[in-house]
Amino acid sequence: MKKLLAIIGVLLVIFIGMYIYKSNINQTTITVSEVEKIEEYISKIYMWQEITEEALPKFDNINNAPDLWVWEVVKKNLDNYELSYNEIQDESIEIFGENFKKQFPKEGSEFIYYDENEGKYLTTGIGLNAQEDMFLIKEINKNKNGYEVEIVEYVEDYQNAIELEDEEQIYDIYIKNLNQDIIATIKSTQSETKTIELVKQNIDKFSTKTVNLVTDAEGKIYIESVK
Repeated sequence: MKKLLAIIGVLLVIFIGMYIYKSNINQTTITVSEVEKIEEYISKIYMWQEITEEALPKFDNINNAPDLWVWEVVKKNLDNYELSYNEIQDESIEIFGENFKKQFPKEGSEFIYYDENEGKYLTTGIGLNAQEDMFLIKEINKNKNGYEVEIVEYVEDYQNAIELEDEEQIYDIYIKNLNQDIIATIKSTQSETKTIELVKQNIDKFSTKTVNLVTDAEGKIYIESVK
């Protein structure tokens, strides 16, 4: 009888151990759809250095993020370019979540101004340079609140395309780090896959950031902090 109880006890320990092991795997496994959702969200909030100084600045809390970056993210995702104050505020909550407490300034921002005649906020055009700010997801760690995502930042420089008379002419695209060092060069005929391959091969020459994302009860993703 004692032997039988001992065997049952051992089997119970093994079963519990297997359950815990499987639970940990399920909690830490990242699905393809999750990766796509994370990449799509970061793309929504990833800006341009020439406008916001950093494509994605560091901050310990979304409410401490730079104002210029915050409102330019909102502007980037607007479908309508003539808005009321409440529409702008609602859009900011849609992007940053219910924990976002910043209030859009009544007088407007640098690129969203208040038109007294229209009684609405109007957005202004922005002149961008020939450099495209890009990121690559290096690693994703899942936790109980959401995800910790390490990204690699780089720049695609299309300056050589500006002076071309023939749009079909082949030109060089420079792959740079954030210090504007040329790390690699590709031809305009090569795909984005080649760029990603080169970035991965030279990954130690690019800067990285850790983006902390949280999820709500509906599974929506929002940014919490960047380190």
